[in-house]
Amino acid sequence: MNAIRLAALAALLLLAGGALAADAPAPESPAFDAALAETLGADEYGMRQYVLVILKTGPTPVPAGAARDEMFRGHFANMKRLAAEGKLALAGPLDGVDGWRGLFILAVDDLEEAAALVATDPVVIHGEMIAEYHTYYGSAALMLVNETHEKVARKGF
Repeated sequence: MNAIRLAALAALLLLAGGALAADAPAPESPAFDAALAETLGADEYGMRQYVLVILKTGPTPVPAGAARDEMFRGHFANMKRLAAEGKLALAGPLDGVDGWRGLFILAVDDLEEAAALVATDPVVIHGEMIAEYHTYYGSAALMLVNETHEKVARKGF
């Protein structure tokens, strides 16, 4: 019987210790770079607010040919512009399943600003694609993707 009481007491002490540890502040990461975090708009967890944009097949597909080629050149130019302005953290095509064609992760605070930026894209202007918007909380390090991409891309679009 004493062994059971001793085991129960030990379990309670472990649980109490865990609760006390949960209340203690998390230690600061030894790799933390305050200047970089501030530059990237990071909060104390290294995260920030974004808007995730899903580009889906739109109501007016542009037929193959010169007009379509020009539209997509404009699409890529628009993405480069938004990345250079620090507004586009990440972009890329999707597999097309269920009409899902691509995504943007925009470094903006709200859906309205995201919609205004997406409205400048030729694929949206021409109705080739429509946009769906979602708030997204993710790593502020996404802001380094475009700079790093330039260093690993042998060719551009």
